[in-house]
Amino acid sequence: MILKVFKEKSNQKYINKLLSARHVAVSNTKMSTVGVILNTSEFSDFEAFRTFFKSLGLQQAKTKIIAFVEDSKDSNELWDTYFNPKDFGWKGKINNIDLQTFIDTKFDVLISFYKANHLELNLITALSNANFKVGLTNQDARLYDLMIDVKPNEFSVFKEELKKYLTVLNKL
Repeated sequence: MILKVFKEKSNQKYINKLLSARHVAVSNTKMSTVGVILNTSEFSDFEAFRTFFKSLGLQQAKTKIIAFVEDSKDSNELWDTYFNPKDFGWKGKINNIDLQTFIDTKFDVLISFYKANHLELNLITALSNANFKVGLTNQDARLYDLMIDVKPNEFSVFKEELKKYLTVLNKL
């Protein structure tokens, strides 16, 4: 139990270091690749995102969705990639190859679709090489370039708002 607390503090310190060194360099290029991070306890409808991206004209091969599950027994085989707290080590070390690949991918837009303040989800968002990061309002605004204040179950409102802002920012 004590080691878990020290591990969390170590990872939080690493997140703070990443965010303080982050240089926001958002380009005006059109969006062609998208990554999505979901928390399955809040929202787990992968198809809703796939349908939304298809309506925006994005190819499914250019989108990647990963899901955070508290327990690996809760995983669904239909999901692209899932991860759990056991996939994280000390000082931000990632122990999951699929998750590391997701982080290293240079997405045009990263959507962090979760409201809860999970250290693991925030770490993935902070580590991501995405050009433009969108999230639901959270306790740490430094993680995102654009925040949309909706609940995860209000997906239709989120779609409308995201489309509106991406159009204004010349991403669509």
